[in-house]
Amino acid sequence: MILPEVNWASVMPSVILTLVGITVLCWDLWMKAQDRKYLAWLSLAGVAGAAFISYALWGRNESAFNGMLALDAYALFFNLIICLATGMTILMSRNYVESNELPAGEYYALLLFAAVGMMLMAAATDLIVIFLGLETMSMAVYVLAGIRRQNVKGNEAALKYFLLGAFASGFFLYGVALVYGATGSVKLAEVATYISTHLSGEQSSPLLLAGMTLLIVGFGFKVAAAPFHVWAPDVYEGAPTTITAFMAVGVKAAAFASFARVFLLSFGEIQGQWQWILWVVAVVTMTVGNLTALVQDNIKRMLAYSSIAHAGYLLVAMVTGSELGGAALMYYLVAYGLMNLGAFAVVVAVGKKGEPNEEFNDYAGLGFRYPALAMMMTIFMLSLTGIPPLVGFTGKFYVFSAAVKAGYIWLAVIGVLNSVVSAYYYIRVVVTMYMQEGEKQVEPLSARPALATAIVAATVGTILIGVFPAKPMALARHSFASLEKPAQTVSAVHKKEHAAPSATPHH
Repeated sequence: MILPEVNWASVMPSVILTLVGITVLCWDLWMKAQDRKYLAWLSLAGVAGAAFISYALWGRNESAFNGMLALDAYALFFNLIICLATGMTILMSRNYVESNELPAGEYYALLLFAAVGMMLMAAATDLIVIFLGLETMSMAVYVLAGIRRQNVKGNEAALKYFLLGAFASGFFLYGVALVYGATGSVKLAEVATYISTHLSGEQSSPLLLAGMTLLIVGFGFKVAAAPFHVWAPDVYEGAPTTITAFMAVGVKAAAFASFARVFLLSFGEIQGQWQWILWVVAVVTMTVGNLTALVQDNIKRMLAYSSIAHAGYLLVAMVTGSELGGAALMYYLVAYGLMNLGAFAVVVAVGKKGEPNEEFNDYAGLGFRYPALAMMMTIFMLSLTGIPPLVGFTGKFYVFSAAVKAGYIWLAVIGVLNSVVSAYYYIRVVVTMYMQEGEKQVEPLSARPALATAIVAATVGTILIGVFPAKPMALARHSFASLEKPAQTVSAVHKKEHAAPSATPHH
């Protein structure tokens, strides 16, 4: 029996987060209550370490663990997005955990373990490993959603998420079984080879089509695409606000990372057999998300339906099946992450213990009492609307341009019209802050420096990446293009290193 060569570099970011998560969990057992604030900084240091390693590995294109994981620019790009989402969530949580009396050790450890599952999903080139990453992420997030054990809405959110998530996982696993039955493999490269060899032209396989449909159901649940979105509003509202932000950005990014890798890489040869399904799902998702958001009075539920609508925009990029569409998808996920994390951070700032202040009326007069906080919230709302020159506008421009270039003009038109509809409920927040009177008091951000740092960082990113989009988009295009290159085996890399010891080292 020949054991596969192990390439630890491919999983080093995940290993760092795992070790730090275990350390946090164990250290919490011996810590005094007043010292548990240091767990946030330890967790943040672990995330920073994982991000640094991901950056240091940039430029490598290898496969690992017998072709089950890829170490490529695509996976590393998503590692950085996941680190961004996790790091920002930790900053938002520093005072939130303490004021809401949440179990700090469990909270931060579960955040890190969820991030490990996300990174596995982004790097996996095997459907079974994708499933393992999906479950690792999901189990941690299920618990985080209900970590406020005495909160009825939190318990309801966790139970709904767990039950519906279990069904979605079943659909996904059944889809994996059907793909294996149709192609004889669960490795994405081998599935792609089988399809290009046996299903070229107009040929189709009913078994494979059924498997792809079930995979769409599984991924659709995780990205909150209609009609698999019914869990999102209740879970987003009931979960702690910091975890809602983490789910809205991190879970969606990891799911789209796997979604795009599976469908654009493995099933790329038979795009015509699944593109029409995603076309319909994209239109329904955008429309349902935006129209339902119009009638919400709770800002977390509004942002939940907004998240559903943005999943529709991201699906538009996937429908194109092109390199430009894939790059637009990756750029948009960065844009969506910054503006969404920033918006939820403001929601955390406005809330207080026992008084979450999540209704629209709670934001009345905020622009006069707390002008800096209101200004940053306005930037996030305008960016989510798609107002230039903010990052939301640039992201939508790239997505809809990719759709037009691929010939999906009506899909782009529907997307633009949905963006116009979304302006109503985003601008409503701004109008409430500046044109209505209110007396709600907010704890000053100077007393919560970690949260202030998160909000300011999101604001700066939302502006700068929107004003200067060229380099981030070029990075996204390079990262997506790495999917199309055949990944080198570890042994091949070793041979190359022995043959050319003077070669330039990887960046």
